[in-house]
Amino acid sequence: MPDYPKAITPVDHIEPVPRRVRAFLAGEPVLDSTRARYVWEWPFYPQYYLPSADVRHDLLVDEERTEPSRRGTARLHGLRVGDTIRAGCARWYGDDALPGLADTIRFDWAALDGWFEEDEEVFVHPRNPYARVDALRSSRGVRVELDGTVLAESTSPVLVFETGLPTRYYLDRTDVDFRHLVPSDTTTACPYKGRTTNYWSVRGDGTQHPDLAWSYSFPTAALLPIAGLVAFYNEKVDLVVDGERLARPRTHFS
Repeated sequence: MPDYPKAITPVDHIEPVPRRVRAFLAGEPVLDSTRARYVWEWPFYPQYYLPSADVRHDLLVDEERTEPSRRGTARLHGLRVGDTIRAGCARWYGDDALPGLADTIRFDWAALDGWFEEDEEVFVHPRNPYARVDALRSSRGVRVELDGTVLAESTSPVLVFETGLPTRYYLDRTDVDFRHLVPSDTTTACPYKGRTTNYWSVRGDGTQHPDLAWSYSFPTAALLPIAGLVAFYNEKVDLVVDGERLARPRTHFS
């Protein structure tokens, strides 16, 4: 059993979205809704289902095929904005859908260029309203090792507690031994923290371990305490916290 809270929202749970949701493709607004629904297709986070009236029908292309699911039968549509085409990215649910989902459309997240809650961009997937993400300053002693080599050591970390994920330890750059780190071109994004600005691989014993550490120079407002700090994947390094060596978790999200 993990030593952090797990996500417990049941699959197919449905709730109203109290936020304005918008999405764009090739500079054109595709949807604009204050009546979206959260639908949990798996326990960790929901997807948006939009009333069809809040979607630009002139951009939808009926592909004249259907797809059954446990939430109902959906008619597949693509999107076309000028020369930009996204095939099979929209599922328009009919009368046999779960209560509250009839005549709603669910878009593949990556098919749109940008999603916004109110006027703030959201990355990767909708934010889970039941998830907490807290960044707390700490005086715990944290040491990061890999194959016996100390990569970082700090007594002033910032701990990030996120529902469903292991605790992440963000460390001042002055506490990181950059002699072992090699910059990487990798970029990832998080709905709660924003988009990473740095990734590093770790070099040791003639082997390079890819993308073990990352940093957010410009995180979201709620996670400002981690700005510029460096975190390592608990799953790929050895963490010693207050003298206790932690077991490596299986989860892999930054």
